[in-house]
Amino acid sequence: MQEVPAGTSGKTENTKEPTKSNSLLEVLVERIVTGVFPAGSKISEPELARQFAVSRGPLREAMMRVEALGLVERVPHVGARVVALSPEKLIEIYAVREALEGMAARQACAHITEEELEGLEHLLRQHQEHIEEVDGASYFHQHGDFDFHYRIIKASRNSKLISLLCDELYHLLRMYRYQSPRSHARPERALNEHVQILSAIRDRDGELAEMLMRRHIMRSRTLIESQLRKDEPSAR
Repeated sequence: MQEVPAGTSGKTENTKEPTKSNSLLEVLVERIVTGVFPAGSKISEPELARQFAVSRGPLREAMMRVEALGLVERVPHVGARVVALSPEKLIEIYAVREALEGMAARQACAHITEEELEGLEHLLRQHQEHIEEVDGASYFHQHGDFDFHYRIIKASRNSKLISLLCDELYHLLRMYRYQSPRSHARPERALNEHVQILSAIRDRDGELAEMLMRRHIMRSRTLIESQLRKDEPSAR
């Protein structure tokens, strides 16, 4: 991802402010998600303004949007800091995700286009090649149009589901995927389950697509809970 360019003076500055704010948002999200800004760390807005050579206006707007995504929280007498995902919050997110993504898969059956189906089939072939190349190491780091779940949600054509899953929860889940140990990862099984879900969607079988999606996410949640239980003794 490119660094945010330095600001310019004059009349063109105001016309570039929204674009600059969007660019800052992308950079801040990626640095938080990937752990460049560690969970729980304080974020200094004056330091960021100096680092990116931008005025406080677009930076403040970008920070407000990052906070709205749930990646940053305001703490009294501390200021802005990166959120730390507690085990309890993570399990809650997966429970909500299970219900909502199941609904999205069902609705995608009614609205997905043939072009989108072909795109998803091509995507899963790419994912298979990727797993073989990297031995599954970064399969769960896919995002945006390279994320199978993201495309299914978009194909639901349900604006509320898209808002909840692609904005409010999406980057928190990406943050967890990047920064959690992958001892419970199961890339080959996840890919096989994706293939089954896509097959149900291609058949326009909403009931089956919802069941498979919910089961797929439930298994992930169960694995996470199991891993968290294993980690408890060492945390005492």
